[in-house]
Amino acid sequence: MVLAGINPGSLASHQKFAGLYDFGFPLLVDPGKQVAQSYGVLKENGGVSRTVFLVDGSGVIRYRVAGAPSTAELVAAVDAL
Repeated sequence: MVLAGINPGSLASHQKFAGLYDFGFPLLVDPGKQVAQSYGVLKENGGVSRTVFLVDGSGVIRYRVAGAPSTAELVAAVDAL
């Protein structure tokens, strides 16, 4: 399993954020919001809806939830895969 975060922020903002929280996974940059658009989370005003996706090895979305699900919910979703 690969875990990554992605948003349209700058590389510098990602590096600063990662430094503050010491994440054990990469934070990816989507400067043109193409990924947000393709995953259907780009808002009409240009913002991006916080959404968690679990995508299997074949690229199929197996779990999607808007907002910030609890750790227990995420663990259950991963275990279900």
